[in-house]
This record gives sequence, structure tokens and C-alpha cells, in this order.
Amino acid sequence: MKDTALAKIHESMGARMVQFAGYNMPVTFEGINIEHESVREGVGVFDVSHMGEFWAKGPNAFEFVQKVTTNDVAKLTNGKVQYTCFPNGKGGIVDDLLVYRIDEETYLLVVNAANIDKDWEWCVSQNSMGADLYNASDEISQLAVQGPLALQAMQKLCDTAITDMEFYTFKKLSFAGVDDIILSTTGYTGSGGCEIYMDNKDAEKIYRAVLEAGEEFGIKPIGLAARDTLRLEMGFCLYGNDISDTTSPIEAGLGWITKFAEGNDFIDREFMQKQKEEGPARRLRGFEMIDRGIPRQHYEICTAEGDVIGEVTSGTMAPFLHKAIGMGYIKTGHNAFDSEVYIKIRNKLLKARIVRLPFYKSQ
Repeated sequence: MKDTALAKIHESMGARMVQFAGYNMPVTFEGINIEHESVREGVGVFDVSHMGEFWAKGPNAFEFVQKVTTNDVAKLTNGKVQYTCFPNGKGGIVDDLLVYRIDEETYLLVVNAANIDKDWEWCVSQNSMGADLYNASDEISQLAVQGPLALQAMQKLCDTAITDMEFYTFKKLSFAGVDDIILSTTGYTGSGGCEIYMDNKDAEKIYRAVLEAGEEFGIKPIGLAARDTLRLEMGFCLYGNDISDTTSPIEAGLGWITKFAEGNDFIDREFMQKQKEEGPARRLRGFEMIDRGIPRQHYEICTAEGDVIGEVTSGTMAPFLHKAIGMGYIKTGHNAFDSEVYIKIRNKLLKARIVRLPFYKSQ
């Protein structure tokens, strides 16, 4: 099991540590509800250094990234970020990821921690055009500073303006006295904020500076448990739950990152275009519980008669919404919005309603 550069600090702060994706990670500090609400209403900082980072460089870098991702990399300009996924050649998803365009021959790909080795092998196997690929995952630390007060708090540490940055853009800047830091207005909480990339050797200095700068704004360290409830309130997919090697982006409601522009000949394009035109046999839907009960992954989704029409992929009691919510794949013909379905919990059919995502809507 690997430690991030900040693991010892988390332990000294009293974090409850767990093994996650091969890393020793903080799951909670004060408690899920407190941490969740801190991000929704103020600012919190996550150690997400377990995430993977690949560089694609050289004259063939654009061709490579365009081939292996479903979104249209041609739409990116320097300083822009794109959410996308790797199609697996069989109609499924290798992983979801972020693509950063540094310049026309330099891209940073940020992938999920649990999939680093799989993703790297996939990228290498698909690099028929000879792009210069480098796996920097063990060298880079990452912090996610999230919440409506995040940019205001972090501005104190920057040598350039960040509070006016557009969503899904990034800057290279001096941060907490450390040069060449990448700061992007990205995150997986739906509450605004930024993500910060640095060398491992600078992680402790920057982490302590972030906590100090955020003190007047009530910053709290946040664990993985609240990260999961925050993303679920937004209806964001989690790889291994809501998307996988056996789910397509079209089924998962990720048609908006699957672009069929002329010249965008990504892997599985023909299959996905046909699926979009004909409609998939199932779709990922959000639902809210009407009856009392908490849905969990792999619970059956049924009709009132008990016929199985789907399966829960994620579920929780949403801390900010104070209601039980979930997502799952439901067969076409049964997945219309506002229709009622039943979640099988402990052999009981409990009523739920299909709703449009996100569950949480910021003011």
C-alpha cells in the first residue's frame, strides 16, 4: 500500500485512514456530514494525490489524445480543460478523465487512482502514432480545494488573479511561493473551487499554506467519504460504480462528452453513434426514495410487481439534501422521469421516483 506525501500529516490530524485504490487515504476527519456541509457552504481541502497523471507530448500528441478520448480535443485551446473518457473498443469505458491542453504539442491526462496501471497499459497499446507518453503519477501530488469560498481563500497564495477564472480553465503560476504550479478551476463536488498540481517535494509546504490561508474562511480537511456524497448529490459518475468496462457513455448520460464532429475518429465512434441514434436498451437514472430506506450498490430496481428492471450503482443518505438518493441503470420503457420504481431492500420493495440530475442545485 502506498502513502501520499501527506499521509503522515493526515494521521497527525486524527484522520481515519483506509486503503483506497492501493493508497493509504483519509476517509474522514470530523465526520461525513460536517465535512460535506463545509464544502457546500464554505471551503474544504481534499488530498487527491492518489490520482494518476500522464503526459502526452510531441507532434503526434494531439492525434493520440483525439483517438483515445470521446470528447473533441480540437475544441481545446491553451489553458483549457476537458472532461472525457477512454472508450475500450468494446462499447465500454476504460476510465473517465480530464485532459489539460498546455500547448498544441503538450497534454496532461488526469486519471482515476484505481485505474492508473490499466489506463497506462491501454494508452501505450493505442499509441500507434508514436506520441511521447510519460507516466508521472508517482511524482505529482494534487489538492482539491472546493467550495464557494475556495478561490477567494486561495487568491492569497497566488501571484496572479484566479477569482475571475472561467470554469474548466487552468493557469501555471507561483503558489505559496512555489513556481510552476498548475491551478485549475475543476473539481468533482459541484460547489466550485480549484485543483492544484505540484511535485511531491512541495506537497507538505503547500498543504500547510492552504490550511493557513483558508483559516479565516473556516477551511476544513475533507476525507474520501464526503467526496463521494458530494459527487453523488451532483449525479457525477464514479468509475467502478456508475461507469465501467461494460457501460457505454451513451447509456451513462455522457453523450455530452461523446462528440461526433467531422475528423473526430475516436475508438468506438461508429458503435456509439449508432447507439445514440437508435437509443440504448438502458440508461443511467437518478432517483429519490419515497419510502424510508437507503439504496446501495447492486440493489435491484423493480416494478411494483417485483419484476427486475435495473440495478442500483450508487446510493446514500445525502447529507445536504437530507434525503436518500441513488443512481442506477434502468431498462428503456421503465426509465421515464417522474415515474415510480421500487428498490429491493432487505427483500422489501420500497418506492422511489426517477428524477433529473443533479439532485443538488446550487443557488
